[in-house]
Amino acid sequence: MKQTADVVIVGGGCMGASVAHYLAARDVTDVILIEREPQLGTQSTGRNAGGFRHQFSDPANIALSKESIAVFADFEPAVGQAIDFWPDGYLFLLSSEASVHAFQRNVALQREHGVAVDWLSPADAAALCSGLDTTGVLGATYCGDDGITDPNGVTQGFARAAQALGVEIRRGEEVIGMTVTAGRVSAVQTSQGSIATYNVINAAGPWAREVGRMAGIEVPVVPERRHIFIAQPPGGGSWDDAPHRARMPESRLMVIDFESTFYFHREGGGLLFGMADPDEEAGFDTTVRWDFLPKVIDVAIKRLPALADAAVSHAWAGLYEMTPDHNPIIGAAPGVDGFYTIAGFSGHGFQHSPAAGRILADLVTGRDPGLDISSFAHDRFKAAATDGEHNIV
Repeated sequence: MKQTADVVIVGGGCMGASVAHYLAARDVTDVILIEREPQLGTQSTGRNAGGFRHQFSDPANIALSKESIAVFADFEPAVGQAIDFWPDGYLFLLSSEASVHAFQRNVALQREHGVAVDWLSPADAAALCSGLDTTGVLGATYCGDDGITDPNGVTQGFARAAQALGVEIRRGEEVIGMTVTAGRVSAVQTSQGSIATYNVINAAGPWAREVGRMAGIEVPVVPERRHIFIAQPPGGGSWDDAPHRARMPESRLMVIDFESTFYFHREGGGLLFGMADPDEEAGFDTTVRWDFLPKVIDVAIKRLPALADAAVSHAWAGLYEMTPDHNPIIGAAPGVDGFYTIAGFSGHGFQHSPAAGRILADLVTGRDPGLDISSFAHDRFKAAATDGEHNIV
């Protein structure tokens, strides 16, 4: 087992795998990626809804989306792994004047960046989605280039491509400490021994703060639980079966009721849905709170009445990695040379993993990332308050 590496990556989700791939593509192959779970991408990466969208309020996030979605669309020829890719669109429903005004500004910004986004009336929105009740909706936005893709396939594709170029991936091994010598990272301690290195990439997602503290770096990321539920029609079967047609969307269109954060999209014969809990406290608990489901259903049936008599077949919970301004941290940490962070994406990490991984690989190798990433800087929170990202679900 190797005891030295040019770069050690902590975390084997979509971010760690993406950075490994792009480093290897830049001829940095003396890399060890460490994942404490038996498989890659089983935590936040494997528990998200798989959505991708251009509809953000921060220009830097729009840029990440454009680059990342282009990678998803061309993933097999570019990376070597076939993935599921459904560009069936995102539909945001807006029910307050404040949201209408904010999204009007967002649409103008998105269009300035070349994104095709439509402003819809409530009737137009209802026509896009069978079974949708738009009572109280004042307006909506729709981008047909948004959609759903494959978190597992993307993560495995990046990892396999990196391995093929010489990156070592270690599963079932946990990082438990770091050594900093004369202001620079010099070693990583794991459950299997020590690795001498001068570069560490913190891609630990919700655990990024804990990893940062091993090097004496405070990473302002906190974990928040989010639930996902799968609903089947009463009596089983599929929502595409004759008795249920026109009660649910036929495509994988992602619908988001922005005021409540309730969202849903088709998942095979079922329906995937979820909603943020405003009373959720930060923590690493990923058990399913079934007492939260009735609160979700109370909101859900107002937008999708068919859910009133649906059966929830299964559910799971994952963790968002939240920063104070809901933008990620991408880049070098001040105070410890050779320590980099790629974390804190606040619910939109998977969809930005291709661009974010490419950017960090450029930074590590001394290249110009070709994008103003000042809004992702590690030390931005010490300065004046940043505007951040507002389109968070």
